[in-house]
Amino acid sequence: MLNILFIGLSLSSILLLIALGLAITYGAMGVINMAHGEMVMVGAYVAVLSGIWLDANLLVAIPLAFVVTALLGLAIERVVVRKLYGRMLDTLLATWGVALLIQQAVRLEFGLSFFGVHVEGLGPGLQHVTTPAFLQGTFRLAGVELNAYRTFIILVTAVLATATWWLVYRTAAGMQVRAIIRNPNMAAASGIDVKRVNSMTFAFGSGLAGIAGVLISGIRTVFPDMGPPLVVDGFMVVVTGGVGSLYGTLLSSALLGEINALVAIGTNDILARAVMFAVVILVILIKPNGLFSFKER
Repeated sequence: MLNILFIGLSLSSILLLIALGLAITYGAMGVINMAHGEMVMVGAYVAVLSGIWLDANLLVAIPLAFVVTALLGLAIERVVVRKLYGRMLDTLLATWGVALLIQQAVRLEFGLSFFGVHVEGLGPGLQHVTTPAFLQGTFRLAGVELNAYRTFIILVTAVLATATWWLVYRTAAGMQVRAIIRNPNMAAASGIDVKRVNSMTFAFGSGLAGIAGVLISGIRTVFPDMGPPLVVDGFMVVVTGGVGSLYGTLLSSALLGEINALVAIGTNDILARAVMFAVVILVILIKPNGLFSFKER
């Protein structure tokens, strides 16, 4: 039983990393970023390419993926999203189009496949990432056999979640983000540069998604279409926890991750996802604003 709960905790950790970026960007900007799953996919491909071309392991890929996906997210915000603030459906469609473009760019190796040039690590095929030797196998803790790599995922997520909490609740920049989540017009009237804060928030959320992609690459196959199911899972966590609430995101990721692990091990993955959807529907029926929504004034 403890092993199942431990697997559920590692799944919850990845869900939390994906959802943290969504919770911040959706809460602050009201943007439904359908390309967020592709940020996870890009992070996973950074792990693949850094292993092939730089002979670097996952530990090196983590900061690389954060930088690459943060810069990509910043470019998307500046070129596409910034022009569509306040138009939620338009941002949904636009970011969905961006997601398709990123998928095709990876599948077509950034267009080089048209000229007969093959970039090892890209393309429509499946890719695999080998975890470092010291993260393979298991170890015993308090009489329980634990997987070393899943423990690594949990520890990395704990560090990043704590850093995100500190940034949002203990820094001046975080206070500006929280002010924009509450009331962007009032925040702008108070002198906050809403556009600049939104750009940095979008880039930071994309960077977290990139790190989630690196961590996923150690336990799952990497391929161009892996993003859409992940962004759906991320939105389920955000909606269940409450828009813009980090505490709600933390609780709902733990809840949904454990439910997924318990049901999947007892039955199968398809039934596990069905039960997750049922729980999300039940929560939003009882609490339409999520478990920890902000109180309106």
